[in-house]
Formats: sequence, structure tokens, C-alpha cells
Amino acid sequence: MEKNLHPIDVTCSLVGPTVVLRPICAEDFEPLYEAAADPLIWEQHPDRQRYLREPFRQRFFEGALASGSAYVVADQESGKLVGSSRFYEWNLEAREVAIGYTFLSRSHWGGVTNGEMKQLMLDHAFTWAQVVWFHIGRDNWRSRKATEKVGAVFSHEAPKELSGIKVDYTFYRIDADKYRKGS
Repeated sequence: MEKNLHPIDVTCSLVGPTVVLRPICAEDFEPLYEAAADPLIWEQHPDRQRYLREPFRQRFFEGALASGSAYVVADQESGKLVGSSRFYEWNLEAREVAIGYTFLSRSHWGGVTNGEMKQLMLDHAFTWAQVVWFHIGRDNWRSRKATEKVGAVFSHEAPKELSGIKVDYTFYRIDADKYRKGS
């Protein structure tokens, strides 16, 4: 989808108590790669090579820039980039969108960062969307549990293509009505 066809404003920053999500730009490569260059971040991900510079550039960063709806996650206190996430697979007719391609530096695991980041993105998505989807590699238990913590529920499993290879994914969803009642 072209950048100007997104049904919500993906050019604005999303500001929380401890993190700021702002649109990604080309100059973010080095600091974002620094945050991603840890093999433990990717050990359960279907693309375990993303901690390497060129796989990260080719299979993550370039797609993030091209999407027009990717964010970098900056720590409020230090200003340092600690991760990324994006909106994708916009379905205008059904008013659905996916949130994913998410990673965080290990320094921000186990605390409030993932929940805060996802809440900011969900709040923003639900100004338009009726359903938000999360697609997670079947064996990525860390991400599956983190997604359940923000209120997403398992829907089904299905293959998705990742870098030209079919990979088994789990699909989680949050419906706008349930999200609003829980917020």
C-alpha cells in the first residue's frame, strides 16, 4: 500500500510515559541495527539471521522504510533507539490491520516497554480499525506470551511467506469493542 493511502496518520509520533514511537527514516539504520545486533533477540524468530548487518538491512530495515508505516522505539530517558514495530497488511474494506515486525533490545525485555508500545499502537490503530492482527512465528513463545499480555487472543495457525519461504505462523487478534471495554 502506498504511504498516502494509510487510513490513519502514520507520520505522527506516539508518545508514552517511557517510550516514543516515531516514523522510521533512513538515518535510523545504524542506531537501530545496534539495537538489533543481538542473536538472542532473534533466537525464536523464523528469521534467526536478522542480528547480522546485511540480513537486517535487506530483510527488515528496507521493508520498514518502504512500508511507510514503521516506527522506531526510542527510550524517553536516554533517547536511544531500543526497537521497532510497524503497521502492515491494511484491509480497508474490513477495517483490519496487523501490528508486527516488532523487536526490542534485551535491555527493555520484561518491563513495561512492550506493553506501552503496543498500547500506543493499538490506541492509534483503533481510531480506524475494527480488528488488529498479530502474526507470530509458531515457535516464538516469547512474542506469543507478550502478545497475550496486551489482550490479543489466539485465532489460528497458517503458513505465511517470509523471505520467499513458507513459515508456520500463529495469528492473534484484538477486536476494537473488546479492546475498548478492557482499556
